[in-house]
Amino acid sequence: MPRHVVTNARVVTPDEMFLGTVEFHAGRIVRVDLGASRVPGAEDFEGDFLLPGLIELHTDHLEQHLEPRAGVQWPAHSAVLAHDAHLAAAGITTVLDALSIGDLDATGVRARRLSDAVAALDTLRDAGALRIDHALHLRCELPVDAVPAMFDALADRGDVRLVSLMDHTPGTRQWADPERWRAACRASGWNDARIDAEFARLVALREANLDVHRRHVTDACHARGLTLASHDDGTLAQVDQSAALGVRVAEFPTTRDAARAARDHAQVVLMGAPNVVRGGSHSGNVAALDLARAGLLDALSSDYVPHALLHAAFRLRDDAGWPLARAVAAASDIPARAVGFDDRGAIRVGTRADYLRVTEVEGLPVVRGTWRQGVRVA
Repeated sequence: MPRHVVTNARVVTPDEMFLGTVEFHAGRIVRVDLGASRVPGAEDFEGDFLLPGLIELHTDHLEQHLEPRAGVQWPAHSAVLAHDAHLAAAGITTVLDALSIGDLDATGVRARRLSDAVAALDTLRDAGALRIDHALHLRCELPVDAVPAMFDALADRGDVRLVSLMDHTPGTRQWADPERWRAACRASGWNDARIDAEFARLVALREANLDVHRRHVTDACHARGLTLASHDDGTLAQVDQSAALGVRVAEFPTTRDAARAARDHAQVVLMGAPNVVRGGSHSGNVAALDLARAGLLDALSSDYVPHALLHAAFRLRDDAGWPLARAVAAASDIPARAVGFDDRGAIRVGTRADYLRVTEVEGLPVVRGTWRQGVRVA
């Protein structure tokens, strides 16, 4: 395989940005230099950014393709291919597809399409049909009866990289104010009698299952060396409990106090890129930009909008005053290291040649090309 040289690029490493040249060979970065190169055949990036491929730890985006409209079930293989192409176009070269282990809504797409999604991912990966690398994030909705069996069926797969502890019961965490949950139900057309019945059902599930399922999942993760995340911690007690369970990633803490406590416990504070782009949480929780300005944000996830991941990094530069190198690392190097990927996520000699060509239009980053292991995929 011939060597490929990119020059006249604004190279962004985890530590700095500079006009420089990067050389790739056999799917790896073999040289990073300051200044331009006159090597014959070098690709001129014309001052565009050369960024590492982004690392996505938690995205619900596949579910949007599995059910593109309410009640419309899309073929799983087609859904995975569309999801994969969308992520590649957004500059994401490694994704942890967040698959729901249990769902409080027993009729929802998360509860019904899990096995379809996993089977399609396996088939397409084996066929070499996927543009980017796909691993799994098992998001365990702990109150649900079926969680232990569903988790055990997938936990020994070699592509499981992250397991999150979740509880979306109204009255706690994301729905700490149950009136907000009730308002969301009313917006979906539910009447008060249905809302009251569902509230009672969910609280009863939590009381019956939460503690025993949490211990089952955490013990299994420790036995397998899997990275644990806790979802929507909002109080000091919740963060302390997460730390005692060995949680390493604080996903979407809902308050500043929780984010600060997570940092004190050396957890990686992961916030949603849509929260950054929109300037606040759609659920009324703490604003990611406020955490960034306070030095309490480590990593980003696109959550439900793939293009938000890169956009949010540039917003951290513009609205939180972060150097671009630090902001890009929040979407690449830091997430990679949080789940044990030491071969990607940074423009650094020896890492994989997963990189992007990005231009900027009025503060908005535009992906002009995505490469995975030196091969262009978008």
